[in-house]
Amino acid sequence: METHSHGTETRSSPAATRQRLLTIYLNDHLAGAGGGVSLIRRMARTQRGTPAGPALAELAGEIAEDRDSLREIMTALDVPARWPGVVMARLAEKAARAKPNGRLAGRSPLSDVLELEAMRLGVEGKASLWRSLRTLAGAAAPLDPAAVGRLLDRAERQAAVLERLRVDAVGRTFAGGAGSPVSPVRPVRATP
Repeated sequence: METHSHGTETRSSPAATRQRLLTIYLNDHLAGAGGGVSLIRRMARTQRGTPAGPALAELAGEIAEDRDSLREIMTALDVPARWPGVVMARLAEKAARAKPNGRLAGRSPLSDVLELEAMRLGVEGKASLWRSLRTLAGAAAPLDPAAVGRLLDRAERQAAVLERLRVDAVGRTFAGGAGSPVSPVRPVRATP
């Protein structure tokens, strides 16, 4: 009779498997958050002195706070941060700067559109994370459902601000050039 070695997954308890999957999930979001913080800070610096600058600076602060909130949640859930993934996400964000934007060197108006789209997608992903954690908070996890709800509300407001900025950038880039000014948009601060 031949015995086959089974992977550790079949020998792991269901609780250990769930914890391993949660660790992967939260670390993937932590890596994305690191890349997002780096991108939004660069966007805020690039747009300083423009109508979009104050909104982007405010978003940069909030998004960094959200990353810190995720780290605190990971600690509460006994999920260790896996730093190689975080470092790889930061490197990927820096490599993405080399994408074609219609100019050989420097920024073009298309850079604004693409960066705002990337940030919008990232914030939508973060909102999905908060929705998942809100579900987990309702099931005996050491999470405050109200605090997770506030993080979700803030992510939804951030997505709305980014969408408004994106639409303004699309108008300037593809429809009206410099004649389509960005409306000042200020995110509403919410404390998690």
